[in-house]
Amino acid sequence: MDLVLPGEGLLFWTTFVFIILLVLLKKFAWKPILGAVEERENNIQEALDSAKKATEKMSELTSQNENLLKEARIERDSILKEAKDAKNSIVAEAKSQATYVAAKVMEDAKSQIEMEKSKAVAELKSQVATLSIEIAEKIIKGELSDKAKQESLVNNLIEDVNLN
Repeated sequence: MDLVLPGEGLLFWTTFVFIILLVLLKKFAWKPILGAVEERENNIQEALDSAKKATEKMSELTSQNENLLKEARIERDSILKEAKDAKNSIVAEAKSQATYVAAKVMEDAKSQIEMEKSKAVAELKSQVATLSIEIAEKIIKGELSDKAKQESLVNNLIEDVNLN
């Protein structure tokens, strides 16, 4: 009889059970496990692709937003420049108008002053003439009241006329 070691049978049966377990696992468990792992890997890859697309889309949107902001800034600067030019134009026109009005007022005032001056001179001449006539009249009345004075005045006038 062969001597069977107590551990030999156990080793055989353990190996036999292990091989059967491997065959059963391969037939029933490995395919679903590998399928689940592969599906999980595909899901992860799709998520990574989606994230990459989202990042690219986000980058594109950011670029578009920056371009829009640049355009908005350029337009804002243009509008501000137009407003400043309009303001300067209005101020210049107002200054020009004010200068014109001031010159016209000064011209009108000078003309008014000249008219008043002419009027005053004419009135003064009229008053001087009137006073001169009144004074001459009084002097002549005083001198002509006496006959000797009249003859003396006539003689003086004749001499003045002869000399001239």
